[in-house]
Amino acid sequence: MRKSSILATLILAFFGLSGGVCMSKEKKPLKMELAESPLKIRSLQTRAFDTADENRTLRAIIATLQDFGFVIKKADEALGTITARRIDKYSILLTVTVRKRHKTQVLVRMNAYYGGPVREPVIYQNFFTSLANSMFLTANPIQ
Repeated sequence: MRKSSILATLILAFFGLSGGVCMSKEKKPLKMELAESPLKIRSLQTRAFDTADENRTLRAIIATLQDFGFVIKKADEALGTITARRIDKYSILLTVTVRKRHKTQVLVRMNAYYGGPVREPVIYQNFFTSLANSMFLTANPIQ
């Protein structure tokens, strides 16, 4: 198995996902090439959310990371940053930043590190999907 395929499988396991990595016809994991522009990489790692409440967003991020088994190492409300780590057989480090965008939106950017920056799109997509669900449930509590 190729090193990038093993890496993708390990990271998916960290996020509690099963079924392996999305494969193309050539059985290579879906990933961004290192030659990708920084702007394209940043767009993969960033999502906008329709809320002006940065504090509530930070709390939803913390809850989402804890759901995935991460331990929050540092959370700084003033800077809008969260650092989390998950250590099982392997160690993965995440940093998440939140900043205002206009009056009605916040931007959330998540960086994952596992022996270097992670560029697997599915990792970021699954994090942001889970975060969106968490934010929806926070805004619409079940009674």
